Amino acid sequence: MNFSVKLLVLGKVKEEFYRNKLEEYYSQINKKVKLQVIELTDESIPTNPSQTVIDKVKAMEGDKVLSHISGNDYAVALCIEGKSTDLTSMKKQIQKAMNNQSDSIVFIIGGSLGLDQRVVDRANYKLSFSNMTFPHQLMRVMLAEQIAMAL
Repeated sequence: MNFSVKLLVLGKVKEEFYRNKLEEYYSQINKKVKLQVIELTDESIPTNPSQTVIDKVKAMEGDKVLSHISGNDYAVALCIEGKSTDLTSMKKQIQKAMNNQSDSIVFIIGGSLGLDQRVVDRANYKLSFSNMTFPHQLMRVMLAEQIAMAL
């Protein structure tokens, strides 16, 4: 079995500092397992959107995310309602995915409005780094660092 780690994220990393750190962590991860980074285009959001618009944007982004998760993937959704974790727990989640004969462990970072409920429901595990909110680009760096350390 060729187990891999997938990072399924909405939006691109614009700042060079973050891109450089990500490349450093991606290199560390690739030395241990195959890494695939899937950057999906996030939807544009008008200023002061109504709840209907928010729901529509989340649904469109959710469709994109779900189309990249196979039935045999072990999905980990990063969401505020997830479980706080530490490095030991992260290692256990990766090992659990491997033991379940999953093809990949897929870490999902949503757009600025968060994840569509269907994505959260599909997740095998819900992960929270903190009750605080972080910029998505920084969150990607933090997640990549933790994955590199957990492998």
